Amino acid sequence: MEPRKPFTEAAGGLPTRREFLHQAAAAAGTVGALTILPGRVFGGQRKLAPSDKLNLGAVGVGGMGGSNLSRCETENIIALCDVDSALAAKTFGKYPNARRYGNYREMFDKEKDLDAVIVATPDHTHAVVAMAAMQRGLHVYVQKPIAHAVWEARLMTETARKHKISSQMGNQGHSGEGLRLISEWVAAGALGQIKEVHAWTNRPVWPQGVEVERPKDTPPVPATMDWDEWIGPAPSRPFHPTYHPGRWRAWWDFGTGSLGDMGCHILDPVFAALDLKYPISVEGCISTYWEEFWKLVEPKNETYPRSTIVRYNFPARKNMPPLQLTWWDGGLMPARPAELEVGRKLGDDDGGVLLVGSEATLMAGCYGRSPRLIPETRMRDFTQPAKTLERVPKGEDGHEQDWIRSCKDGKPSSSNFDYSGPLSEMVLMGNLAVRFPGRLLLWDGEAMKVTNDEEANAYVRRQYREGWKL
Repeated sequence: MEPRKPFTEAAGGLPTRREFLHQAAAAAGTVGALTILPGRVFGGQRKLAPSDKLNLGAVGVGGMGGSNLSRCETENIIALCDVDSALAAKTFGKYPNARRYGNYREMFDKEKDLDAVIVATPDHTHAVVAMAAMQRGLHVYVQKPIAHAVWEARLMTETARKHKISSQMGNQGHSGEGLRLISEWVAAGALGQIKEVHAWTNRPVWPQGVEVERPKDTPPVPATMDWDEWIGPAPSRPFHPTYHPGRWRAWWDFGTGSLGDMGCHILDPVFAALDLKYPISVEGCISTYWEEFWKLVEPKNETYPRSTIVRYNFPARKNMPPLQLTWWDGGLMPARPAELEVGRKLGDDDGGVLLVGSEATLMAGCYGRSPRLIPETRMRDFTQPAKTLERVPKGEDGHEQDWIRSCKDGKPSSSNFDYSGPLSEMVLMGNLAVRFPGRLLLWDGEAMKVTNDEEANAYVRRQYREGWKL
């Protein structure tokens, strides 16, 4: 598999440090084997021509997985899995020829002809499902963030590289035009030196941060679902509709909160354009909930807060200065730039970013959409540089097809794990700071360790329920 070269190849430049490391890692990825794998893996994946069709499966099809599948109908959709057959009924019905399962391991064991799998389960089971697929030599498309904890994201990145499978994270904006324009404008020096970035989202749009204790009542598990399988690697607890469907994002054991939901979308163009990797420190502050006078309740033990601010500090990179990146959610937003016209909205309905440079300020919406220099008079006078970066056909709408193409020709997809793994790590490191607000966490990214706080460091790698360990 060729190394990913989206940001220098077309321009004819030298590889960035990140690309050099990825090339070296890819070359080393065939050394060593920690897992006994089926013979098909040692022989390599099934060789496919562009005109051939993948044998495709999906795990978690009752929500976003159904949307992902709708963009993969060029392929043979042969197997679908969901622990809740009622929630998945619409997708099951749409693909009547696909065999149906309630357990992903059973599906992987029985479907010997699978080539690739979409993983769109709740966040806490991304890693266990995707790792099982990759260890069988299957290509994987995994919803964002690719993992629930930093260590899982690192393990998944290394596993994809080791087994030479094609991977893609479901952050469709990475295939879009906005991210590429922002990268080209930054590379051309249009903004000057960038030392400050702000990013924000309107999330949570689900109940979060007030209900601080688990429900006391224990309604029966719906007859259509396997609750134990849904719990997966998390500590066991009784079923309750406050967790499923959809509301799991609010709970530490299952979701990754507002930052995990939207960070891989909104921070993506910043991560790419500014050549980011590991922060050197992270700190978080959170909203508080006063149950009564002088009785403060912090919802960190069970649910994410209603709102957070997370400040990341990154070191100098190449010819770029040190950077502070601030994340805002739950209705909190950065100050309006002085350059922004009165009455003009910051970002879009889902959120946005501000890149504050020494020469100009750039504003974009979620996914990096509609990037503009501000004020608009500055944009009208701006001569855009040449488009030097490779485009993905159909942009955001072609994100799944970009992965399918990669599964066939071996050229990495736009958000393969060599890129999206470190991006997920950065996002999840922010959640670690949210779990321990008011502390400055010093981060050694290469060693994957909080160097000044053992209590926080214990959460870099989660605890797994028996039978679910990676």
